[in-house]
Amino acid sequence: MKRVLVAVLLALFSCICIADEAPPAADDPALEQRVMNLAEELRCLVCQNQSLADSHADLAIDLRNEIREMMKAGKSDDEIREFMVARYGDFVLYNPPMKATTLILWAGPFFLLLGGGIALAIYLRRRAESIPEQDISEEEHERARALLDDQTRERR
Repeated sequence: MKRVLVAVLLALFSCICIADEAPPAADDPALEQRVMNLAEELRCLVCQNQSLADSHADLAIDLRNEIREMMKAGKSDDEIREFMVARYGDFVLYNPPMKATTLILWAGPFFLLLGGGIALAIYLRRRAESIPEQDISEEEHERARALLDDQTRERR
């Protein structure tokens, strides 16, 4: 059993020893930096909560490669952004522009918060109205006074 454990550990250790840093995707580091800067501004269409730069989805890798090729072809960042929006819509932008088609993206959270606050206020008001007021008897009143007096004496 010990031999098997040692063999497994040696195999794992040898894998770690031969591991190397991933080579850059582009030969030009300036181009790669430009690709990553633009990819930070674009949303991964698979993950939806990550940028293209952060995502490891196959589509995100393909889109980063496409951006890289477009940049090598001499396209500007604005031209690439326009291409992505034309192909995938404003949703691909992490900061979509304010226009009629994206109004729900900008105003939706505020309306949801306002609606939730109104619903909570209505619920609490109805709940308060549904609890009946109960008068306590004189005997219960005296008992409460006696308990409070006992607690006051104990504190002194």
